[in-house]
Amino acid sequence: QELRQDLDKAISLIPGPSRVNLHAIYAETNGKSVGRDAQGPEHYTQWIAWAKNKKIGLDFNPSFFAHPKAANSLTLTSPDPATREYWIRHGEASRRIASAMGAALGTPCVNNIWIPDGAKDTPYDRWGPRQRLADALDTIFAQAYPEGTLVDALEGKLFGIGLEDFTAGSHDFYLGYCAAHRKTLCMDLGHFHPTESVADKLSSCLQFLPSVLIHASRGIRWDSDHVLIYNDEIRALCAEAVRGCALDRIYFSLDFFDASINRVAAWVIGARAFRKALLAGLLEPHAMLRQQE
Repeated sequence: QELRQDLDKAISLIPGPSRVNLHAIYAETNGKSVGRDAQGPEHYTQWIAWAKNKKIGLDFNPSFFAHPKAANSLTLTSPDPATREYWIRHGEASRRIASAMGAALGTPCVNNIWIPDGAKDTPYDRWGPRQRLADALDTIFAQAYPEGTLVDALEGKLFGIGLEDFTAGSHDFYLGYCAAHRKTLCMDLGHFHPTESVADKLSSCLQFLPSVLIHASRGIRWDSDHVLIYNDEIRALCAEAVRGCALDRIYFSLDFFDASINRVAAWVIGARAFRKALLAGLLEPHAMLRQQE
């Protein structure tokens, strides 16, 4: 309830329409112990009612972290069948929940999968984990849902703390999977080498993918998820989205959790900075610049 009150305040300070993206850790179970693999739409009825009252859409994320069964940073790639099957069930549950949200609110719910799986130092076998991940995703995506209720997205990453050498769900892995299976590719601005440009990737990825999901964050030296500000990186991203007439094929989402600042202030500052960058892109004299070049 406190979180919803904070969101109410933030939305009141952000001009224009908003959406809210929930993680599976925000389920409301009335004090009962419910495994993440057993969650259902009934655990999000208060969120759906709140969103319906505010006339906003909801998006969703399964939570493949902060759990005893993810203690070794192995979920969908785990060599242990029981562990892997638990997380497959969680992935399937998240799609059920997301589709129910989309149906109830009349706007497709983007369900984005990110997993922490990898290794801190050089593994001998990089092939096995990625084969298990591909097979697990095939199982998770096997169930079809009504059109217009659900958008499936996959999010890659360069590395994580404790996973410096090998990340099973890399950008290359998910780019290939999304292209082959017509899924939405999620690109987080903090999940690449510091000198890589996500803005530059848009005109490549959208040649072959139906859509992309952007997680707008501000990494300082690594994926540190600082609050978004109006900087060159975000301006370039928004400009490229507009220049490619791709706004209807991109889902823009904020993704930062800077603990040094109040969360209401963080949401408001980040959202307003992003919208300012998007406005700057929309105001460019595109036809003249393209002709001159």
